[in-house]
Amino acid sequence: MDSVQTLRTYDAILATTGKMLAAAQNNEWDQLILLEKECRQLTETLIQNDQEPILDKELLQKKVKIIHQILADDAQIRAITEPWMIKLQDMLNTNNRTRDLQLAYQPVNNL
Repeated sequence: MDSVQTLRTYDAILATTGKMLAAAQNNEWDQLILLEKECRQLTETLIQNDQEPILDKELLQKKVKIIHQILADDAQIRAITEPWMIKLQDMLNTNNRTRDLQLAYQPVNNL
């Protein structure tokens, strides 16, 4: 992968994380999951080409700027999704406890 392809891949990841942020802000969870898979595939492309090309100063600065933007999007996505995930986990735990209590105190049928 040459330097142009590498930067295009980083740009594609940035575009995808921007879409992910919009999906999270709009509570479009299914869309967020699809975009997360797309982002993972793009990241895998970079990982598979573990020998990134040496970038000149200008391209390196662009790459760093893109990465900072990706990380900023990621932080905002986490700020939106983490409280929701905690609430969901609490609901699941409550349902499990309720089910366990119902099973524990269920009358035994003698045959």
